[in-house]
Amino acid sequence: MQSIFAKLLYEMEKHHDTVLVTIIRESGSTPRGEGAQMLVGAQGPLGGTIGGGNVENLSILHARDLIAQRCSDLHEYPLHRSDAEDIGMVCGGDVTALFTFIPGTDAAWAALAADLLQHIADRRPGYLALPLDGTVGFLTDDPEKDGSFTMPLSIGERAILFGAGHCSLALTPVLRSVGFRVTVFDDRPELITPERFPAAERLICGDFSHIDHYLSCSAEDYIVVMTSGHTHDFIVQEQILRRNFAYVGVIGSRAKTAAVNARLRAAGVQETAIASVHTPVGVAIKAVTPEEIAVSIAGEMICERALRREKDGPRHHGCPMH
Repeated sequence: MQSIFAKLLYEMEKHHDTVLVTIIRESGSTPRGEGAQMLVGAQGPLGGTIGGGNVENLSILHARDLIAQRCSDLHEYPLHRSDAEDIGMVCGGDVTALFTFIPGTDAAWAALAADLLQHIADRRPGYLALPLDGTVGFLTDDPEKDGSFTMPLSIGERAILFGAGHCSLALTPVLRSVGFRVTVFDDRPELITPERFPAAERLICGDFSHIDHYLSCSAEDYIVVMTSGHTHDFIVQEQILRRNFAYVGVIGSRAKTAAVNARLRAAGVQETAIASVHTPVGVAIKAVTPEEIAVSIAGEMICERALRREKDGPRHHGCPMH
């Protein structure tokens, strides 16, 4: 969302007309879910994606036609097999896209784009509402607006990495690239520097024994523990596992995990909290290097985030990712 609206503002500064393509409904197996967006100009795509393939290609052509006509539209793309030959895809679902024409000289749209980008920069929650009749969008605190498709502002979930070693160094830019806001916490000042972690939103050099002195954590945070050893891992977990978080992952072998868990039980940490920890952390892809481990952890966190975002439980788009 941020990159798309930054590009929109840039195009409007040059008085270029565009069309914002937004998936507003999907059923069955589809390449992307509701809220996927793409910005299209007179010469073609400018940013974002609604899933690639022929649906995206046809949407680009339709958007360019709408720019020439200076109008908006709602369009459905059937992907089920009976209509497969129409668009060359057999994913097995249906996609409805909202094509919103944005005049390059429209001051209201320019103001909305600037306001949205400021909300995201300030990490202020809210929703973008796009009227189905193609009129100017607006920001709101209401997730349901009659006559509009609403989607949350992508302010990003916060990931807190305890430990600033090689794995954190590799994981930080990967998490940022998929929308997480990364905080790195360590007690070694020589490791907590902007030069080492340019992708981090915040760096904290502090005492692992007193996390709350430096950082206010919330139930929406994603925690990854990969300190320099068993003792620090235990100290961090003993504090965080007395509260609820969106995700807690801990790096280490099964032997290390068993030893730390025994200490946690002895310290009075609830068994349900211990069982909630993802350890060994990450998706089982036989990762060895810090870079491979970073991909493994990020994959697991992406999955957990997707499940949390699904109000009705997990759903599989099926094509091409699930």
